[in-house]
Amino acid sequence: MSGYVEGIVERYVLAGAGFERRLRRVRPGQWAGPTPCREWDVRALVNHMTRGNLNYVALLRGATAADFLRLRDADALGEDPVETFVSSVRACADAFAEPGALDRPLDYPLGPADGAQVLAVRTTDTLIHTWDLARAIGDDEILDPGLVEWAVTSLGAIYEGLAETPADAGTTHRYFDPAPEVSEGAERQTELLAQMGRNPRTAMH
Repeated sequence: MSGYVEGIVERYVLAGAGFERRLRRVRPGQWAGPTPCREWDVRALVNHMTRGNLNYVALLRGATAADFLRLRDADALGEDPVETFVSSVRACADAFAEPGALDRPLDYPLGPADGAQVLAVRTTDTLIHTWDLARAIGDDEILDPGLVEWAVTSLGAIYEGLAETPADAGTTHRYFDPAPEVSEGAERQTELLAQMGRNPRTAMH
């Protein structure tokens, strides 16, 4: 198993905890506010995270890429978005911690991949969307430095062989904008955000 997936379940849980901390600080009037993800307001971003966690569990249970895409935008939050998200993280972590889950081949929407790579993508997604949520609600934008370092050094391997990668930014999919220029010696978080199409210098729209 590739080095970047060592301890991947624990990394995923850590990333989820970072998102949860910001989520618990969303004020009632902020749910309809804009986020750096132009297509989503705060509630849609949180739903993306929650529904995504549940869809990743479904992949391990035999769901197909078509099932995943069909349910991708379905509402998963209900009456209690915070607790629903927390529950989804727990369910996803428990599922991928099951014996053999990380080695299991999955019908992933971005291409066939094993459970370990799929969870690594999910962990990266969670980390980046934590910054998106923090920026949207005016909260602390500093991400866990260990997770940032892992993502920066492993990004190529995490997305290797998948149809949708940061290298395709702005050309084949909706998830990444073109990477902004980053000055030499920039902080690792700034470097990671740039690779994922985020520019901290850009004001919220």
